[in-house]
Amino acid sequence: MTEWLVATLRENVEIPLFLCLVVGFTVGRVQVRGISLGEVTATLLAALAIGQIGFEISPKMKFVFFSLYLFAVGYSAGPQFVRALFEGGFKQAGFAVVVCIMSLLSVYAVARLAGLDVGAAAGFFAGSATTSPSLPLSETAIAKSSMTAAAKAHALDVMPAAFSISFIIGTLSSVIVLAIFGPRLLKIDLAAACRAYVEKMGGNDSKARRGTAWHQYVARAYRVDEKSPLVGLNVADAEHFFDNHRLFLARLRRNGEIMEATTSVTIAAGDIIALAGSRHVLLSEVSKVLEEVDDAELLGVQVEGTDVLITSSALAGETLKALADIPETRGVFITAIHRGALSVSIPVFADTMLYRGDVIRIIGRPTDIAGFAKKFGYLDRETERADIAFISAAIVAGAVIGALSFRVGEVPLTLSTAGGILLIGLFFGWLRSVHPVFGRVPGATLWFMNSIGLNLFIAALGLAAAPALAGGLKELGPVFLLWSLIASIVPSLLAIYLGKYVFRFDDAILFGCCAGARKSSPALAMLTEKAESQVPAIGFSVGYAVSTTLLILFGLVIVMMM
Repeated sequence: MTEWLVATLRENVEIPLFLCLVVGFTVGRVQVRGISLGEVTATLLAALAIGQIGFEISPKMKFVFFSLYLFAVGYSAGPQFVRALFEGGFKQAGFAVVVCIMSLLSVYAVARLAGLDVGAAAGFFAGSATTSPSLPLSETAIAKSSMTAAAKAHALDVMPAAFSISFIIGTLSSVIVLAIFGPRLLKIDLAAACRAYVEKMGGNDSKARRGTAWHQYVARAYRVDEKSPLVGLNVADAEHFFDNHRLFLARLRRNGEIMEATTSVTIAAGDIIALAGSRHVLLSEVSKVLEEVDDAELLGVQVEGTDVLITSSALAGETLKALADIPETRGVFITAIHRGALSVSIPVFADTMLYRGDVIRIIGRPTDIAGFAKKFGYLDRETERADIAFISAAIVAGAVIGALSFRVGEVPLTLSTAGGILLIGLFFGWLRSVHPVFGRVPGATLWFMNSIGLNLFIAALGLAAAPALAGGLKELGPVFLLWSLIASIVPSLLAIYLGKYVFRFDDAILFGCCAGARKSSPALAMLTEKAESQVPAIGFSVGYAVSTTLLILFGLVIVMMM
């Protein structure tokens, strides 16, 4: 039975590949005090264990999987990456660049001190910086180097062992340093800092209650009597009557007939008006002035919730408070904002800024939503269909561009097909955020390409490298654990103090900026949990987009440096 099972696994490599995903996605989600291995690490460990049987894995097959991942990452991160370069995210982008360089230099210094060869150093960098996508670029650089065949084989054999050890340590150390010890080192009460940030951004104080109207959309009917101060006001003035709170007068009943309330309509005594806005404002402010009545027909307005992809440069850097004063936003309320490659949830405050590439959830009447989307973005209605021809053409174009090679003296310079696909993904992701008439790739499709592409690559890498694992671990030695710890902790600690005292980020978003620059989504998850707020996520997206791109490309750089 055992012999049959082993033979079956060897003859049908798809079975162990997907078995690695079963183990990885199951074990990777298990949390101990809020910390988990993560799917990538668990998949790699499963592959290294299962791979002891011995499998023949085509190197080219690994890169097919990885191409899907790279395109998905680039496509998702494109808008934030370009915004960081050209639309005002310079501070967070600059911080991420500095942290990425520190990550590279710390690994290089430790690798030299420890006497690691180029393969161990490449795996060491990918692991300590938690950037597994840099591995195939390092493999390509090693394969195209002038090393002997034996040296190349040895480097590629030891790389997975160095990566697996340092990746676990890198993941855990980023979470511990940034989310647990970081606030204590700087004596920051993260929850209090987030509450203060909310207050400052207009999410809580009485003068900024209009910010809460963006995410508490309700409608109520009120009678306007003869003594009401609203009598004689037009609809536009009536909507701003209550201490400049954001309200929307949708319809009114006059003499028994229901009519649409355009901004020029004058309110008369006896009218019954339908007001929509913040529940708090309607209950605490409007009800003091107007008598609430039950009018189901008047309030029976069709309302829908729809996602809109922001494409207008006119909204770049604009706050929700400013947006509320634009005529096209009348009757439309924002309930959620998602940003970046990980679709990070951004808090909805009066002073929250919108950027190109943001996906916002708005509710309102279909006609009002259509008018808003026509002016500022693109209705991103849910669909299961992806433009497969576009995805395939983009990957082909990126691979061709990356395959181009130039020589500087005796040194061949190339992006590699992986680097080309990443950059073309960034370009098309940004282009769609500006002109969303082509290349529809639903979020679920991107998640699938991201997760399956990366984890199947990791599984194939681990299965192929497993037979040489024991030799690699023996060569690296137990002291490698200490080296990994040093190379992971130093950049995270330096990032905290640089962010605080040099870049002067607000305490509430400081650690989110650090998590993004260190490409650590587990750290962000723990930070938001400890803060009981999504505020730290505001600092995450730009840094994550920049660090994802740079750290992948640094897979080539570390090989060249060694």
